[in-house]
Amino acid sequence: MSRIGKHPIVVPGGVEVAVQGNAVRAKGKLGELRAVLPPEVTVAFGEGKITVQPRDQEKRARSMWGMSRTVVANLVKGVSEGFTTKLEISGVGFRAATDGKILTLQLGYSHDIKVAIPEGIKIACETPTQISVSGADKQQVGQIAAEIRSFRSPEPYKGKGIRYADEIVLRKEGKKK
Repeated sequence: MSRIGKHPIVVPGGVEVAVQGNAVRAKGKLGELRAVLPPEVTVAFGEGKITVQPRDQEKRARSMWGMSRTVVANLVKGVSEGFTTKLEISGVGFRAATDGKILTLQLGYSHDIKVAIPEGIKIACETPTQISVSGADKQQVGQIAAEIRSFRSPEPYKGKGIRYADEIVLRKEGKKK
């Protein structure tokens, strides 16, 4: 029995939800998102709540139950509140700046790294060493943040590189004489 899947999803005001078979569409102030759920689950919308149930008690249906409920909950939260991931840059001379739809990163290489910002994603640099990636689609926000982090992952000796704001980098002791 899924402990996540059995909780209904409360739809906040200002969010329109449409369910057609296994396709769920949510529309809110931050945009419109849509997801097609696996055939092993059923989705119902009524009285301001969305419920997800497995079609039968097979292992795959029960496995897809909690995942499908989380996908729908992320759709509803994304169009109403949105998602944000914060990145921090540490290292001498390492910095980031946005210029329209381009993020420019200076990460100690011989050249600047320019990243095109896709539609639906907003990237802000509050300071030259902090990057904030936000948008309605949780998967896309996480993917862009992971791609930015991959340009210079934090190294374990000095901690230089790009890391998530809540990430803890385990430091290693350097060489001894």
